[in-house]
Amino acid sequence: MAGSTENGSGRRGNRWRLAVWGTAALLLVLPLLAMQFTEEVAWGLSDFALFGAMLFVACGTYELAARMTGNKTYRAAVGVALAAAFILVWMNLAVGLIGSEENPANLMYGGVLVVGILGAIIARFRPHGMALSLVGTALAQVLVVVIALIVGLAYNLGDTLMLTGFFVALWLTSARLFRKAAREQSPAGAAP
Repeated sequence: MAGSTENGSGRRGNRWRLAVWGTAALLLVLPLLAMQFTEEVAWGLSDFALFGAMLFVACGTYELAARMTGNKTYRAAVGVALAAAFILVWMNLAVGLIGSEENPANLMYGGVLVVGILGAIIARFRPHGMALSLVGTALAQVLVVVIALIVGLAYNLGDTLMLTGFFVALWLTSARLFRKAAREQSPAGAAP
């Protein structure tokens, strides 16, 4: 009976939950530790509060998705998409992806997240629709750079293109995992 092990119930589910929340706690403590050894990291209370809120939202969203399905591939797809969104927001707030964090072009990345969120809602979180939504999110990521180039706001083109490629790869990896999850759910994708 694969049902009880695949749905993540019992001890296995508790270990994953502990790993997700434990990693979040570790990430929140790392800047505090870094502040003890270098002056390059100088976080204030508001920085910790914002980072903690971001971690809480990401981990809470993942846990909600994990409770909704026992499909491991779907969970992995959600994890990759949430990691991409988290890193996108974090990097954009910290240093900016197009120039510095003060560059107004960085505000366009909010649109990338809106595309992903609206796509997920329209897809009603079904795997096939989620795959399409993540492809749209990858295209929105590219569109931000194209617009920044046309308007003349992209200053360090090499870094911007490299980061765009990184995020596009994450969005498309998540899309591919969602597509695989959709095949696993369909009767045609079931093993003979």
